[in-house]
Amino acid sequence: MDNMSTDNLAILMVIIVSLGLCAMIFGIVYLAKRERMAMIERGMDPRRYKPQSAPYQNLKWGLMLIGAGFGLFLAFILDRMVFRSNEFDDNPAVYFSLIAVFGGLGLLISYIIEKKEVHDKIEKE
Repeated sequence: MDNMSTDNLAILMVIIVSLGLCAMIFGIVYLAKRERMAMIERGMDPRRYKPQSAPYQNLKWGLMLIGAGFGLFLAFILDRMVFRSNEFDDNPAVYFSLIAVFGGLGLLISYIIEKKEVHDKIEKE
């Protein structure tokens, strides 16, 4: 590609990203106002509405990020020690796969903990 087409492509990318950002902000505001109007039509007070808490949400995100971090660390170690690659020869498949595997394991552990808590709560009642 010549220099002129690269400049045009960069300008086009900036325009598309800007339009996408504006559309996203408009969509979020529009849907929030529409939700408030629907609540008013049903006789609910939107100011009293509080989103329901998800008690295990922090656990889920924490375990997923710990798993993803551990997967990234293990991929780095494997890439350097086992595959003997230098600084310029990264193996991206190893990185992405281990991040996905250990992130998924973190979510699975979170599910098992949540299931056990709910089961123990039901047994107590």
